Amino acid sequence: MNQSTNKTVKLLAFSGSLRKESFNQKLVQIAAEGARRAGAEVTVVSLADFDLPLLNEDHEAEHGLPAGALRLKQLMWDHDGFLISSPEYNSSISGALKNAIDWASRRSSDDEQPLSCFAGKWAGLMAASPGALGGLRGLVHLRAILGNIGVHVIPDQRAVSQAHQAFDDQGRLKDEREQAAVEAIGRKLAEMRSRHD
Repeated sequence: MNQSTNKTVKLLAFSGSLRKESFNQKLVQIAAEGARRAGAEVTVVSLADFDLPLLNEDHEAEHGLPAGALRLKQLMWDHDGFLISSPEYNSSISGALKNAIDWASRRSSDDEQPLSCFAGKWAGLMAASPGALGGLRGLVHLRAILGNIGVHVIPDQRAVSQAHQAFDDQGRLKDEREQAAVEAIGRKLAEMRSRHD
């Protein structure tokens, strides 16, 4: 992708939902396909597969970072950027997503630079919600959080409304223009990250 180094862009894709049939996990899979077609290597994970108890500094002081937080941080270090699909809970992001970000922001050793798994990374954002705004209000908060911890968030984003009716049995969006727009988030993130390598 980057002609000067020919380095493959590596993206980590996940949603802020823990549900097995999450609309947002389906959505991030669509964006991941768009990134792969643009030449990126994409790793799709589910936050449900990581041991991430609610952040408690007393627990952290006694036990250190949970194994799930260490695994997530390592994945973030190993990738150039993130595709994140965020459900909207009460006009903001989910507790699961905020907790994952908070744990990944914690230092795992004294010599680790603060926020090192976020600094200089790139992200593409999307959301799906049964509501009329498609999770748009939560994306405002997520964009602010990521920007404040050193992540470059691309301007393009997508919010899919009426999510309970938006997907077919194969996990694709029934509206072809919507499908293409979500795929484009992945493609644009891959291309922009490549240009800034």
